[in-house]
Amino acid sequence: MMKTIYTSFEEAVKDIKDHSTIMVGGFGLVGIPENLILALVESKVKHLTVISNNCGVDDWGLGLLLENKQIDKMIGSYVGENKEFERQVLAGELEVELTPQGTLAERIRAGGAGIPAFYTPAGVGTPIAEGKEVRNFDGKDYLMVTGLKADFSLVRAAKGDRLGNLVYNKTARNFNPEIAAAGATTIAEVEELVEVGSLDPDNIHTPGIYVQGLIEGKQEKRIERLTLRKEAQ
Repeated sequence: MMKTIYTSFEEAVKDIKDHSTIMVGGFGLVGIPENLILALVESKVKHLTVISNNCGVDDWGLGLLLENKQIDKMIGSYVGENKEFERQVLAGELEVELTPQGTLAERIRAGGAGIPAFYTPAGVGTPIAEGKEVRNFDGKDYLMVTGLKADFSLVRAAKGDRLGNLVYNKTARNFNPEIAAAGATTIAEVEELVEVGSLDPDNIHTPGIYVQGLIEGKQEKRIERLTLRKEAQ
């Protein structure tokens, strides 16, 4: 089945309402659906629960939603590049659920696969384990954690066809495939929208069955932290 092809980013996010839970692809600023995030900022939707590896930086990505006070709760694994994030947490303005990065990836994958919970050794004996079930397997303790799902998943791909099949570019792939599978509605921001049959079936990263809508757009692809080599003396 052909997917919905949006003609504006505002139209693509119009069904995301207050109190929605959204997953957003990316790692740092790499592979983020930056235009869909900008459209959410403009929509003024609020009281969001956001599931993503991190919350962008102070002036880009999910950091813009944070600055706009549109996020009530953040579930992620890394928050070190955002001073506004720190301020809101310390001020009691933002609820945070920090999860080990590998566990976060597996929680998202489990949600997309219909697995309600699984056991992991990560977090055993730490505050993360408080109030959670711990079981022993083969003499080792494991912590039970639940899978994650979202009302909407926003992902970014290098290419997508009109059936919703997606291909990511190198490390921009990161969390995007797992997040695409875990949303009740998944919207893909693609750098290039191609015709059906243009993508090699053996190299498709996200099958179209997981995607409900696509939109083509140009990204800025900002560099999160620029490091330059010093000239030899």
